[in-house]
Amino acid sequence: MEHEESHRFPRKKRRTRLCLIMGLCAVLSLVVIFAIYLGVVHSHVLSSSSPSSESLKKTIIDKCEAFIQNNKSSSANNCQKIWSAFEQAFVGRDPCNVPMEAYDPLIHTVVQDPVCNRMLFWSKTKKIVHDFTEKRDCFLTLEDTLVGFIMNGLTWCGKEESNETFTTGCPGWTDCVNNTVRSFWNRASAAFADAACGDVTAMLNGSIATPFSPTSIFATIEVKRFKAAKMKSLSVVLVTKENKGTTCDDPSLQDLQKEIDPKLKYNCKAVPESKIQDCISHPDTACGACW
Repeated sequence: MEHEESHRFPRKKRRTRLCLIMGLCAVLSLVVIFAIYLGVVHSHVLSSSSPSSESLKKTIIDKCEAFIQNNKSSSANNCQKIWSAFEQAFVGRDPCNVPMEAYDPLIHTVVQDPVCNRMLFWSKTKKIVHDFTEKRDCFLTLEDTLVGFIMNGLTWCGKEESNETFTTGCPGWTDCVNNTVRSFWNRASAAFADAACGDVTAMLNGSIATPFSPTSIFATIEVKRFKAAKMKSLSVVLVTKENKGTTCDDPSLQDLQKEIDPKLKYNCKAVPESKIQDCISHPDTACGACW
């Protein structure tokens, strides 16, 4: 009996040790499988953001090439270089920490001839002003220039420590001051205003309490960059609802007149929206007759 028992206990210890080893192997296998799973998920997340980059790149280059094809005066532009200059402004950066100066290389890359006497600025009149310039080529807004046309309607941003471009999950216009999209439009607006020359027009909304809003891009950026050395006059077209709403005597418009260089000729005219709509519907009407 003693001999039999002396062999039974070592055999039991070996069995216990074997169970522990098998259990440890099972745990290690689960860890390896989980690590592989995480790697696959991480790879999928990264690859799922890549199409956003490629899709945005294709959209921008396609819009750029289409614009150049329809506007031969812009043929000196290189769409690939424009994309590269655009991308460097925000990729790898906090989407709420992209100052307007980050887009300087993009603005300097785009070749845009000045269009004296045809530049049309706007504030709170987005739809009607673009309906008008779409049908009439006598005036040009920022969105009708190469850089404005390309970026109009797009959303984009980057992320710190990432080389990807994102088109969803980006901060909205009012979420933070230096967000990627807002800073772009501020910089593009500054460049458009810097180029203002000859007789310049601004279409403002006469149906709101403050046509010349002190917080608008027109007030905070564009008007401040108008130069009397290049401009002759500023004409305000105050779009009203059948002669109702504010008038050219509105205090905010008086502020506008004070804001510009006194050497510039200033005039304002209240124009019913229906009259402008009629000009949109009848493109054969001379632009001068629209207001």
